[in-house]
Amino acid sequence: MPEQTASADRPDAAGIPARSAPETKNEAGTAAPGVTAHTEPGAGPGGEPKPDSAVVRDALGVGVAVGLSGFAFGVTSAGAGLTLLQSCALSLLVFTGASQFALVGALAAGGNPLTAAAGAFFLGVRNTFYGLRLSQLLALPPFVRPFAAQWVIDETTAVALAQPTRRAVRIGFTVTGLSLYVLWNLTTLLGALGAEAIGDTDAWGLDAAGPAVFLALLAPMLRTTTERAVAAVAVVLGLGFLPVLPAGVPVLVAALAAPAVLWFEGRGTGRRTGRGTTTDRKGTDR
Repeated sequence: MPEQTASADRPDAAGIPARSAPETKNEAGTAAPGVTAHTEPGAGPGGEPKPDSAVVRDALGVGVAVGLSGFAFGVTSAGAGLTLLQSCALSLLVFTGASQFALVGALAAGGNPLTAAAGAFFLGVRNTFYGLRLSQLLALPPFVRPFAAQWVIDETTAVALAQPTRRAVRIGFTVTGLSLYVLWNLTTLLGALGAEAIGDTDAWGLDAAGPAVFLALLAPMLRTTTERAVAAVAVVLGLGFLPVLPAGVPVLVAALAAPAVLWFEGRGTGRRTGRGTTTDRKGTDR
């Protein structure tokens, strides 16, 4: 009798758990003709896992490119009147560049510290949604999760979601988080110390490194029409509400793009199904 052997669960290219087709073996232990061969747990699309060296290379590239933005934050923070200790504490404890820039930017413009902190908080709420997804992909032990949570940011999430296997997800997340955390804090220190020597960071363009890398990682992941529609609606919502809402809130409003697009898509599917059912009934009546 043929023996049925089910493959273990593994994340696919989009990071969604999937199950390989069962393998049928004959008594000799070889795969039966015409039956899908067993795919090793953790194998990527087509049964070919991504080499660890490639994951590390990509993760380091993101970590180094974005980590240099810490220069811009150090200079901006010092220019806003924060001390060296305060600037370094923000990078060590907060470690989410957009929120840090929002905070020191509001302070530099003469804003109330509580209002500035509130804007930074709202901007950082998005990391909570990242954590919900990454907790499933990483599947870390409970005692490790509080420490890993410090590295749940745009860049680590983008790198992790781009990996085909759980092993690659963990390597990508760890290497990106570690390299970015170390370099971000080091360049924050150097930027705060040499604020006067560096001058205007806009001339260096360092503040654009983070968003540019994030978009470069996100674009190849938008494969379906629905995903592209969600991204387009999110951009429109974010930019549209940017002039009228406090810092950080437009990002949360943009998150409504996903349920909105899915709702419209569901309505369209329901209408098509309804029309098809009506047509079938008319044909039956005849």
